[in-house]
Amino acid sequence: MARLLTGLSLGYFLVMLDTTIVTVALPSLSPSLPDQQWISNGYTLTFAAFLLTAGAWSDRFGGRRVFFTGLLSFAALSLLSAFSASPPMLIALRALLGIAGALLVPSSLSLIAAAYPVPAARAKAMGVWAAVSGTGLVAGPLLGGLLTQSFGWRAIFVVNVPVALVALALSTAAPSTPPKPGRWDATGQLSAVVALSTLTYALVEGVWWVLPVFLVAAAVFVRSQRHPEAMLPSRLFRSHGFAGGLLAGAIVNFGLSGVLFVLSLYFQEARGYSPSSTGLAFLPLTIPTAFNPIFTGRLVARIGPRVPAVAGFALMASGTFLQAFSANVLVSVFALALLGFGVSLAIPSLLTAVVGSAPSELAGIAGGALNASRQTGAVLGVAVLGALLSATSSAATLTVAGALLLLGAFTVSGTT
Repeated sequence: MARLLTGLSLGYFLVMLDTTIVTVALPSLSPSLPDQQWISNGYTLTFAAFLLTAGAWSDRFGGRRVFFTGLLSFAALSLLSAFSASPPMLIALRALLGIAGALLVPSSLSLIAAAYPVPAARAKAMGVWAAVSGTGLVAGPLLGGLLTQSFGWRAIFVVNVPVALVALALSTAAPSTPPKPGRWDATGQLSAVVALSTLTYALVEGVWWVLPVFLVAAAVFVRSQRHPEAMLPSRLFRSHGFAGGLLAGAIVNFGLSGVLFVLSLYFQEARGYSPSSTGLAFLPLTIPTAFNPIFTGRLVARIGPRVPAVAGFALMASGTFLQAFSANVLVSVFALALLGFGVSLAIPSLLTAVVGSAPSELAGIAGGALNASRQTGAVLGVAVLGALLSATSSAATLTVAGALLLLGAFTVSGTT
């Protein structure tokens, strides 16, 4: 069982690693801020948009088949990305890579749910899963900086291939979950992609005439989800904790991804750090995620997700405010450590709350919905804070992020 859990966790590790590993390499990939935002968001946008469909596919075709398909596709597309010849080509490949990543998340969650039917054991398993994958999220800047400095930016994509193959080998004992008949929600999927793409385009490029297209696409998506076989069944929202968990998930990734984007550029452009030095500067954020999610999983199993989730948001907000108001290196180290502890408290707690609020037969969709909301938040975090950064200072931009994370603490206190 430990072997399987390691394999499933490594699959999600890859997905999370790729959301942030490009962050430190962005100045090497393009001097243009919009290009940098699209290289970062090209992946997270399609990842967010296809997570719900991936959750439905996981339930429909079986988690094992979807997980293996995602791993092999992720490895192949990563190798192609390493040989990209231009920013537009890399953006396109990153978008395809996001779809492959979307296949891995809900399928791994549904396989964990099948392998650990006892709720307490499942909470601990999710703590391990979150510890390994969460390390990928925050280790991305460190690993990306070291690889870019030592071998060039292409290495940040090549490194995915051996990890994917190891994850595949460890996951061969995954249980075969029975497939469920159903239809593909093409209307919901298309409208979700259009809504996210147009909103991101408006925020990144400042082209506001596309906002009516976003509003129409969002309305079509909401209306399409009334169908009994929609990719996000409306009956899930009968649980107060499910809806609140989705909102909190969007806020946590808005703050984390947006802050990482802003600080990576600030460290290199304002402080003159090299890519490897920038990666090392994020080490205080990375270390807590290596062990704290395991503690969080045990804590959630004992007292429930509410208190750890609120504490996580409060720590993230505190760290972001400190980083905004002080340029002192020691204060920065402390602030990033608070952010790391906060992330590793909040995310496992939200996972347990959202998946636990859904019927067992919809575990894949619930997991996909939470991660879709998180990655939507990540897309908006980079787009919104990137736009603010181009118009104001990094301190003001971080203050906005901290205020939203503080709002997240109040959100989870009333919903989890």
